[in-house]
Amino acid sequence: MNRRQFTLSVSAAALYSTTFAASAQSWPDKPVKFVLSQPAGSGPDAMARMISDQLSRKWNQPIVVENKPGGQNAIGAQAVSRAAPDGYTFYFATAAALVTNVYLFKNLPYDPRKDFVPVGMVGKVPFAISVNANSKIKSLPDLVAYAKANPERLTMANEGPKTFSGMMTRLVAAQLGIQVNSVPYASVSAAVTDTVGGQTEVLISDVPSIAQMVKSGRLRPIAVTTAKRIAGWENVPALAETLPGFDYAGWIGIVAPARTPVAVIQQLNRDLDAVLSDKDMAARLLDIGPMTEGAGTVDQMATYLAAEHSRWAKLTTDLNILPE
Repeated sequence: MNRRQFTLSVSAAALYSTTFAASAQSWPDKPVKFVLSQPAGSGPDAMARMISDQLSRKWNQPIVVENKPGGQNAIGAQAVSRAAPDGYTFYFATAAALVTNVYLFKNLPYDPRKDFVPVGMVGKVPFAISVNANSKIKSLPDLVAYAKANPERLTMANEGPKTFSGMMTRLVAAQLGIQVNSVPYASVSAAVTDTVGGQTEVLISDVPSIAQMVKSGRLRPIAVTTAKRIAGWENVPALAETLPGFDYAGWIGIVAPARTPVAVIQQLNRDLDAVLSDKDMAARLLDIGPMTEGAGTVDQMATYLAAEHSRWAKLTTDLNILPE
């Protein structure tokens, strides 16, 4: 590169830097969009709208929550992956969309590791093993004893083999050394209904989906899938108490299309963290699902995503789950 080319390159870089900084300082100066892969009225939808309301007030700009359900999260994820990386479209994503789909499906129309950049965590959603309130199974040892006495007869409801609850069914059975009859459902609500009605004996689901049934005494949780007992369910053992090191939870995070301006990502990360760090907001979110400890930093989320990919790659290999 000669001196003239070098001077032009430096000038162009300086101009870009100045323009970039100016645009970041004024961001957002128009409505922002949060895309979800879940339908209106779902738990993630309620979370997104709750957070959006607070961010909208902070920015004095509206936030549009756009629901694009279907395709095992692929429809919403693909829409964001193809959006302009201008800082006005973000993906309110699940663990399935950003991690586990990679190991379950051969031909995804998006690549979560290349098409997105992390912004911040929203929170983790614990899962639970529960039984009908009238079941003779009162605890995890009771479940193991029954399953070993009746191989493959214990029915365990979940949302299907390629969902979080479906994989937890296989993992729990394998690590407990039992054989169960995994019963897949098209939705968690249908699985809950059948377990409450006695058509299935055991249910693995996210905690928010069964909270009301537990409160009303129609379901009895016997374990949670997180490493520690969870707030409000302190009498329910963590699986890690029986299976040391066991710690699995669903989670929600926000990502942006690749090449979104770094300054915008950092600003959203800081503002998101401020919203999630509010005690009242954390309590409201816990009522409908996630346990939040703030957004963390962008680097922390990137590290977490990398660790999740490593963990789920090993898990699916260990369980002989092949992408289809």
